[in-house]
Parts: sequence; structure tokens; C-alpha cells
Amino acid sequence: MNRGPTAMQIAVTGSIATDHLMQFPGRFTDSLVDGKLEKVSLSFLADQLDIHRGGVAANICFTLGRLGMTPILVGAVGADFDTDYRPWLEQHGVDTKSVYVSSTHHTARFVCTTDQAQNQIATFYAGAMMEAGRIELKPIADRVGRLDLVVIAPNDPAAMLSHTDECRANGYPFAADVSQQLALMEGDGIRSLVADAAYLFTNQYESELLMQKTGWTKAEILSRVGRWVITRAADGVTIESATEPTLTVPAVPVTQVADPTGGGDAFRAGFLWSLHRGFGLERAAQVGCGTAALVLEAIGPQEYALVPDAFAARIGQAYGEQAAQDIRANLGAPATPSAVPAAG
Repeated sequence: MNRGPTAMQIAVTGSIATDHLMQFPGRFTDSLVDGKLEKVSLSFLADQLDIHRGGVAANICFTLGRLGMTPILVGAVGADFDTDYRPWLEQHGVDTKSVYVSSTHHTARFVCTTDQAQNQIATFYAGAMMEAGRIELKPIADRVGRLDLVVIAPNDPAAMLSHTDECRANGYPFAADVSQQLALMEGDGIRSLVADAAYLFTNQYESELLMQKTGWTKAEILSRVGRWVITRAADGVTIESATEPTLTVPAVPVTQVADPTGGGDAFRAGFLWSLHRGFGLERAAQVGCGTAALVLEAIGPQEYALVPDAFAARIGQAYGEQAAQDIRANLGAPATPSAVPAAG
């Protein structure tokens, strides 16, 4: 695939982890007792265990690489990363030269159990991710020539804040993807991560939590970002801004959800690849929904198959033949320089 000099330079900062994914053949809620939730001691017997490569930044980069880009992965790992994870990502088009290797911590671990209703109970061990704040973006920009967009994905909170501040200081457009860290961070930190973002990514629940924690109304958030992209699971996605009508795009139908882990990461990758190709927002959201569907139907966020013709055909079934033609024409074609909108 063509990765010529006109390609959009995207750096994706965030977690790099190993996922330990288990399936529970029941419902968590059946074991919860009303009025007794202040003390919970439960054990669920899983009948399936899958160990996969993961982490938000690595997942986004993997899908961008599968689509033909050379995304720059920015995060902190342990020495174990070099054994098979680094070669795996590089084989799939990811630039790992800016990954920081800790001398004292293991690569982060994500342990998640999913029940039959797709509810999840998860634990995340940060490990080397706690050292991600040591990474500076300017040497990366100097190495690759420029940074057209920096994705600030879930990471050590101090690293997220320092990366965002550096983007503002150096004029790098950035996308804010606070996601899982919304539950941990307080209002001041979240406001700092969101303000001035070219794109803000949340799911539907996170959008409500973000407004609650920041104390900002939707209008106040839209006045501070370029575009707010809200994923709504089977209901698709909406894209809002302070100056344009709300855009709503339906989801790509999913045959069966095998594992929801990484679906949002795949959406972001498909959306960002579309910007790199010069597509409009509607097509970008459609492609994002398509890549999300691939991941939802697989166990593990990097275990799906992306066959260009089949992928284009699936997009066409959901959104029409013109959408399919656009995908066929652009998977593997030379890049078109695309502008990143300024924040509001």
C-alpha cells in the first residue's frame, strides 16, 4: 500500500497493553443483591480465556496500519513488548520507534470478563504506562517531519495532560479521547484535555459523564472543540459542532457481537483514516462504523480480517454503492492531503 510523502502524519498516544479476555456464560446482574452492594464479594466462573494484544493507542494504530497508513505509536511499555508485540505491529504498518521502554515495569495488562448480556467487569494494571509522561512529542515531530494530528487516548493522566499542553504549545492539532479516564480524573483535568481539541471522541455514556464532571453544557463544550463525535453502539454515531447541523450516521449491522473490546478504537481508526483520504465527515463516520463492526465480530481487538473488497462491499450494503466505490478506490491509493479543522 502507498505510504508516500503526502500521507497524513498521525501520532497516537495512549495505552499499550496485553488483554486477558474471559467469557462468563451468565449475567452478572443475577448475582447482585439489591440493597447489599456496599460490600461485594463475587467470583464468576469463566468458560473461555483469550489473551490478545491490546491497549487503546496500539489498537487504533493497528487498524490504521491495516488500512494502509503508517501511524506513529506513542506510549510506554516494558521490555516484554519487544518479544512479539513490537514485531507484530511493525508487520502491520505501525511506526513503533517512539515507544518508550521502561527498565522497571511490565507492559500494562487489561483483564476483562464479559457476560452474556455484554456487560463487562475489568481491571487495568498500568505498569509501564505510568512512565508515559517522560515522552515528549517535539522529538517525534522532528523525526517524522511534522505532526498533522495527535490523538490523546487513555493513558497515564499526567501523560495525557502533558501531551495536550505540548500540542497547544507547538501548534499540533489534537483529538481528545478521554474515554476510560473520565471515571478517574477530576473536572479541571478533563477540561484541560478537552479544550481546543479539533475532535472530541466519546460514547453516549461518556458524553453525559463529561458534562457532569466538567460542569459544562453541551453548547459550552461545542464552543471549545472543533467537532464532537459521539458513538452510540447499535444506534450509530452523531457528529456535532457549534456551526454545523448535527450529522447522524447509522451503524453497520453486526451479525453477532463476539467481544465489544476495541470496537470504539476501531471506529476512531476508520474515522481518522477517512480524514487522511480526504473524505467528508459522513463517509468518515460510515467507515468508522464499518471497522468497528469487524472488531465487534472478533474475539480480541486485533484479531479480525480486513479484506479490501469484502470490506468495501459491506460498506456498500450499509450505505450504498457510492460508498463502496469510494472505499475500493482509496484502499491502497496515494494519499490526499486533508485539513484538520481548528477547534471552536
